[in-house]
Amino acid sequence: MKVSKQHMISAVLGLGVAALLIWGFEGKPQTTYFHNEGKVFGTYYNIRYSSTANLEDSIKAAFTAFDSSLSMFNPHSVLSAINANRDTTTDTAFETMWAEAARVNELSNGGFDITVAPLVNFWGFGTKSKSAITNNQSQIDSLREFVGFEKVSLVNHKVIKYDQRIQLDAGAVAKGQACDMIADVLRRNGCENYLVDIGGEVVTHGVNAKGDKWHVGITKPNLNNEGAQDELQDILEVNDICMATSGNYRNYYYDGDQRRSHTIDPRTGYPVQHSVLSATVVSSTCMRADALATACMVLGADDALAMIARAQDAACYLLVAQADSLIVVQSPNWENMISH
Repeated sequence: MKVSKQHMISAVLGLGVAALLIWGFEGKPQTTYFHNEGKVFGTYYNIRYSSTANLEDSIKAAFTAFDSSLSMFNPHSVLSAINANRDTTTDTAFETMWAEAARVNELSNGGFDITVAPLVNFWGFGTKSKSAITNNQSQIDSLREFVGFEKVSLVNHKVIKYDQRIQLDAGAVAKGQACDMIADVLRRNGCENYLVDIGGEVVTHGVNAKGDKWHVGITKPNLNNEGAQDELQDILEVNDICMATSGNYRNYYYDGDQRRSHTIDPRTGYPVQHSVLSATVVSSTCMRADALATACMVLGADDALAMIARAQDAACYLLVAQADSLIVVQSPNWENMISH
């Protein structure tokens, strides 16, 4: 049979298109779920995400950049330089933290305050080990002279202090901010499904490797059996959430017969003593959730609920000690916020 030149050209082109389709199908990078974990900022991180490549190097680079900005324990960080009164220009991460700290300071009527560092150090929960504490009211009052967000300002990328003895502590917001930053790294690399967990602060998006919602636990405070394995008070099934938890049931010590928790009220100068044992907050960012959760612990249940109502973009789940039991106190919008 005689084949025309036109048919031969069509056949060759057809084979070429088929070859391209096969190559394109076989050569397309396959998406899989990766799991990166390790230690950072004195705690542990656990990151799961769907991607065509392992992004661990990018994640670690982001951690390093964040540490160089906001770490209190890195002597070369922007925050450490400010605390040491060295001439320093603030960076984007620091200024993002500052803006959120100012917002939550106002929402909490001063219950959240990043200038609390002198008091945190005094009570042995900061960069210095606990010294002999005499609980002298005059000592506390003296330190409070250097505490108060109104005594610092940020002008032209410089922090201006009312007194050079003022120290900043970003510990109550940093883990949440780091979660947001890692989630941004994942998004910029095309990830549509991920869970970022840094020391219990969590950001999720999309679904897990089984195609289901992510499962995120809220730990049940354990005050009577130290060393026992954590139990979960509740398990949330979520797609998209920014969540942070603050609690007084792990980081504490006894000063005589007084139990001193790591949450310091900057308005009084003392560790908080009320019955709220943990506060879990969801909000529009994990950084905001982190700051609000700390503020809830400072304020106590009633004032915390009022603050969350003022925030408008947040909800809280409080675990409160009542006699020998725990009760759950939720803001009215809790269920709606976690179902988004």
